[in-house]
Amino acid sequence: MKRIICIGNRYRFCDAAGPMVYDLLARRDLLPEVELVDGGLAGLDLLRFVQGARRVVFVDAVVGFDEADGVFVLNADEAAVCAEAAFDHAAGLAYLLRVLPQVLDGQLPEVLLVGIQGEPNDSAVETAAELSLSLAVEGGARGFLGHVDLSGVRG
Repeated sequence: MKRIICIGNRYRFCDAAGPMVYDLLARRDLLPEVELVDGGLAGLDLLRFVQGARRVVFVDAVVGFDEADGVFVLNADEAAVCAEAAFDHAAGLAYLLRVLPQVLDGQLPEVLLVGIQGEPNDSAVETAAELSLSLAVEGGARGFLGHVDLSGVRG
């Protein structure tokens, strides 16, 4: 199974990128092998959606990856470096990605993060949705990792 897990808080615009991508993708007919998950603010409870998956693409708002706003695609290791050393009430996706090798049984799935930095406008949400679908189906070995600059694109 391949999963797209959209996370964030739809009631705070600065953190609504994941839910906005979820809403867009939920209106589409997805391939049967791709499961769309509204991860909300579930944190470590998202482990159940990672366990047993072949590939997982998280979609979330990100901050501080570049000076320019846009859509970023990171692998699990790149996203996990943002995690603090200890678990506390603020542990989020970065911490979850950091502990995956210690808590999951069997082979780890390919894990990627599609992050929207800056305002989640229509262009950013559409780009993130398309990247998420491509990555879920084809994986990250096809040259997607990096930054998509949306500075000249308006939503």
